[in-house]
Amino acid sequence: MKAFIFDLNGTMINDMPYHTKAWQTLLNDQLGGNFSWEEVKKEMYGKNPEVLVRMFGPNRFTVDEMNDLSYKKEQKYQQEFLPHLALLPGLSAFLEAAYQKGIPMAIGSAAIPFNIDFVLDNLNIRHYFTAIVSADDVLLSKPHPETFLKAAKLLNAEPANCIVFEDVPKGVEAAANAGMKAVVLTTTHVAEEFETLPNVLHYAADFNNVYFNNLLV
Repeated sequence: MKAFIFDLNGTMINDMPYHTKAWQTLLNDQLGGNFSWEEVKKEMYGKNPEVLVRMFGPNRFTVDEMNDLSYKKEQKYQQEFLPHLALLPGLSAFLEAAYQKGIPMAIGSAAIPFNIDFVLDNLNIRHYFTAIVSADDVLLSKPHPETFLKAAKLLNAEPANCIVFEDVPKGVEAAANAGMKAVVLTTTHVAEEFETLPNVLHYAADFNNVYFNNLLV
């Protein structure tokens, strides 16, 4: 049985510049860092505390401090992005078509539930997804396959029958580690950045492409 697993940020919504801006403001203006846009963008994967550890080392913050900083960063992101919140072009129709065909779908994201709920509830698309796997549901972040394997299990789908939709190399690597093929949305990274990954089926700027109709067959 075919199943679809979607990353969220940068894949379903084009919000990664807003995450980068929120991180850069936190890291530089509030925490005294001096990180460029590209330095921040490169490290924005996995759970929020993991980002803080990569940027400042393992001994700068307590767990409670990292959780508090993470929440403040997401509040800033949501405030800035809400007026622009929208699905990528073509995705609404693709979700509806897949739903009508009975293709099971899940979200497999490193986002916290606070951010996933922000998207699903404001866009009224929660009903499309049988399962949601967030940062809080896994021990190991992408590129470890736990996120996608857990989503597949919740969908009662074999990993080989799952197609993952992703926008970053670490996410596509996680799909490969899970034994899954991936479709890359080039909202955040260019195709050349994925060239070492053997599981990429297709590259697209959005979901307005005949390729996505073929996935529904």
